[in-house]
Amino acid sequence: MPASPAPASAARGTAYAILAALSLSHLLNDLVQSLLPAIYPLLKQSFHLDFGQIGLITLVFQLTASVLQPVVGLYTDRRSMPFSLALGMAASLVGLLLLSMAWTYGVLLLAAGLVGIGSAIFHPEASRVARLASGGRYGLAQSVFQVGGNAGTALGPLLAAFIVVPHGQSSVAWFSLAALAGIIVLGIVGRWYRDRLAASARAPARSRPGTVTPLSRARIVATVAILLTLIFSKYFYMASFSSYYTFYLIHRFGVSVAQSQVYLFVFLGAVAAGTILGGPIGDRVGRKPVIWGSILGVLPFTLILPHANLAWTVALTIPIGAILASAMPAILVYAQELLPGRVGLVGGLFFGFAFGMGGLGAAILGEVADHTSIEFVYALSAYLPLIGLSAALLPRLASR
Repeated sequence: MPASPAPASAARGTAYAILAALSLSHLLNDLVQSLLPAIYPLLKQSFHLDFGQIGLITLVFQLTASVLQPVVGLYTDRRSMPFSLALGMAASLVGLLLLSMAWTYGVLLLAAGLVGIGSAIFHPEASRVARLASGGRYGLAQSVFQVGGNAGTALGPLLAAFIVVPHGQSSVAWFSLAALAGIIVLGIVGRWYRDRLAASARAPARSRPGTVTPLSRARIVATVAILLTLIFSKYFYMASFSSYYTFYLIHRFGVSVAQSQVYLFVFLGAVAAGTILGGPIGDRVGRKPVIWGSILGVLPFTLILPHANLAWTVALTIPIGAILASAMPAILVYAQELLPGRVGLVGGLFFGFAFGMGGLGAAILGEVADHTSIEFVYALSAYLPLIGLSAALLPRLASR
């Protein structure tokens, strides 16, 4: 089992170089992926799309990733694939190149699907390698890994504003260099992962206390359902920003496309900051308090945002992004402790469900915007963090 070396990793200490490489590759991977929503205003104008069609592009990308990620995670729990990380980045590279020269709406959907396949292959195994390299500091490892993705997601819109918007759709091809760099980095990580697995296979078997949860199967299923409900509230709300925040700013405040991308970068930068804080805090005070405070604690800010002027809107997105993002590392490590030995399945299920809910949210909110207004979307979605009350039902695990 690929998950079995995890305790040995604690004895070896935290592999910071590998965590840094994973974070960098996650940055490059998500930078490539974030170009798709970042150029929505450009695609909307070029292909004469409505909000529903834009939501469908996001749905194809994120549901492709959502459906495949648990399958990939379940498979790699049984049979490790150290070089699948580079393979996932290669799939995203093909999708990126196709996006740069797409000539019909159908080709756009195909490109989005290929980028989604890249995500499905990359995330479960990368999450497993992060745990293996953690040295027992699981929250820290997940935060370092995930903050790379958040940073890439934040940089994508900013680079799109200064490269793609002025030079057009074909300039997306320049970002293939980032994908190529990611393939090289992930090849190095894959070799380290292969060698670590080989060394663990040669080592004598050890007893592994704490690998069995005391909860019943029914309680485990119920707890996973609660965690997925929290993921739903987080990513459904996040979809209003990733897909429609630029349109909201342009429509309500009359800012330019480039300005809207800069303001989106502010929000996504706050998301990155919240991610890096959530894991270490969870290591210190426990996962459940972080989950509880993150999902529900953002509510006052989301309720105020639809009524704020431009300056306050930008300011409010900082605590919204930081507080909301701090939950994901804690949720993922909590689920890994709940389902020991199923690291790939947990990574695939939760990352996949997150992508799926983001895609579903984008599609539904796009239709709502078409039939009402983009302002109504933000007024309605402001209440989603109330679902965070369900965190009170999470059991406190022995490990924290």
